[in-house]
Amino acid sequence: MTAPIYNRVALIGLGLIASSMAHAMKTGGLAGEIVGYAKSADSRAVALEIGFIDRAADTAAAAVVGADLVVLAVPVGAMGAIAADIGPHLLPGATVTDVGSVKQAVIDAVAPHIPEGVHFVAGHPIAGTEHSGPRSGFASLFKNRWWLLTPAEGTDPAATARLRHLCESMGAKVDEMEAAHHDLVLAVTSHTPHLIAYTMVGVADDLRRVTDSEVIQYSAAGFRDFTRIAASDPTMWRDVFLTNKDATLEILGRFTEELFALQRAIRLGDGDHLHAYFTRTRAIRRGIIEAGQDTAAPDFGRAQPPAKGNAG
Repeated sequence: MTAPIYNRVALIGLGLIASSMAHAMKTGGLAGEIVGYAKSADSRAVALEIGFIDRAADTAAAAVVGADLVVLAVPVGAMGAIAADIGPHLLPGATVTDVGSVKQAVIDAVAPHIPEGVHFVAGHPIAGTEHSGPRSGFASLFKNRWWLLTPAEGTDPAATARLRHLCESMGAKVDEMEAAHHDLVLAVTSHTPHLIAYTMVGVADDLRRVTDSEVIQYSAAGFRDFTRIAASDPTMWRDVFLTNKDATLEILGRFTEELFALQRAIRLGDGDHLHAYFTRTRAIRRGIIEAGQDTAAPDFGRAQPPAKGNAG
């Protein structure tokens, strides 16, 4: 068996991402010991019961003692306060990372509390489901998914390489980029689509000419996917929009311009414009499939019943 990449990992927050990391590290023998902390005593108890942590700590500060890797897996709005709490207790030479989907705001909030001799390498695994909590994690969550690292200038390359090795050992594909660029990219690929999904589900709720039962009973694939996205954790997404507001507002402005152009084409009966637009955007979908980030199966991501004659 290969030696662990980290001797002791402290997970601050025990939801989907942290629990999946723990399962993956346990499966691969990537950590000698995993210590967990969550604000909820129930979450700590569940994590111990499932067995994806070896020890639970009553405070974040206690959790990080002796850890050579600390993972901040809490909503981005809470990371600054957590960093201030754990800073004095961090092991010299340790690495601190996070899993937030906004990077510049996290770096601004966390970095001032990281003592000299401790390495902060901000990160973002682009993986998830609509489920949350310590029971939601599974070891294969990161398989073939991107994990973006945004180390600040001057970060120890060896610390970044070691964290990259962990992410790759959990099945992820790793890339590095500047934090501001990350936030703009994610505003396009994740943040604004989530906001649009929340809005569309809200429109359906407000449109009283369509009853709740009809919305649920006759949901087509597009609306079903909107509701899946809109089921995501509300605290996390509130913090995402408040901390990545500039990039999100920029992309929302572009979206509004595109939407007005489509409204005009529909109003004027401009079928050529609509067909050309849909043809161009369809090509992006093909590119996503060809890049291995999805499959062409129309119900990808939904549980499928086993085929007849198949044991499962």
